[in-house]
Amino acid sequence: MTLSTPRDSRASRLLRSPSVRALAALALVVLIGAIFNADGAFFRWHTHRDMLRHISVFGILACGMTLVIITSGIDLAVGSVLGLSAVLFSLFSLQFGWSAWLAIPVCLMAGAACGLASGGLIARFRLQPFIATLAMMVFARGLAKWLSGGRKISTAVQLADGRFEYREVPPVFRAIGSKLFAENIAVVTLIFLACVLACYVLLSKLRWGRHLYAVGGNEEAARLSGVPVARTKLLAYGLCGLLSAAAGICHAIQEQQGDPEAGSGYELTAIAIVVIGGTSMNGGKGGMGLTLIGAMTIGYLEKILSINAVGEATRLMLTGLIIVGAVLFQRHRKS
Repeated sequence: MTLSTPRDSRASRLLRSPSVRALAALALVVLIGAIFNADGAFFRWHTHRDMLRHISVFGILACGMTLVIITSGIDLAVGSVLGLSAVLFSLFSLQFGWSAWLAIPVCLMAGAACGLASGGLIARFRLQPFIATLAMMVFARGLAKWLSGGRKISTAVQLADGRFEYREVPPVFRAIGSKLFAENIAVVTLIFLACVLACYVLLSKLRWGRHLYAVGGNEEAARLSGVPVARTKLLAYGLCGLLSAAAGICHAIQEQQGDPEAGSGYELTAIAIVVIGGTSMNGGKGGMGLTLIGAMTIGYLEKILSINAVGEATRLMLTGLIIVGAVLFQRHRKS
């Protein structure tokens, strides 16, 4: 018979906290970076600044993914909706000359419509989230390729006589693609933090946020308690689509073009961020603070692999292994 000591009990209680586990994972990754620092590159400020800018688009996707996973769902279409939105925004702003005040809302509405379509299939027709969002993933990618003709949408506009005219980049590209505070913080990073704050307010302060947790915790109990389950799922998937569109706009601005292949595989990174942060894949538990920690963990991990010249294939394999490890750790703690 093994007797637990007060010290063991305190350690056990600490490890049961998702926040502590998420911070421990982040601290471990930072420690690895300090050891494998690539001749001191890890200790330079621009490394951390670039990491924040790089992870921002993935972080925006993870914000929407967190809302869906809390309802015990999954959205595999976020990467394709990102690509579709990047193509739409580039077409409207670079090729058609639309104002940003018109192009951005239209793209956001297109992303929200994709999310609502997935949510409608899940809530009204009771399709499995995996099947419904897999179908949307294929549809959105195909739509992006059809709209773009399979080519990247850039400032080069083909005229009627076959010649190409190179147009100036619209001001919105320079504004959102810039850095503030003496070139230290990218505007895209501020957009990511704004998305985190907005989703935090939704989850912790508003009734709809409590509905998301209730549906994810026990859908039948939530239904019997009067929670509008179908509308709650529509809200989660609609917001996930809208945030995916926001990420697509930011991606198009960073790349200064709309690539119909953009976002391929991004859903894997978004899921990894949410899971590593500690949000339960079973639904009903989690939060935006955990997703922010998860984004920094993945961001530092990718940056450390990058400055140490580790290839993309190895990075992808590590990401897959980390997701499996995080889920197994969640199940172990639950048991």
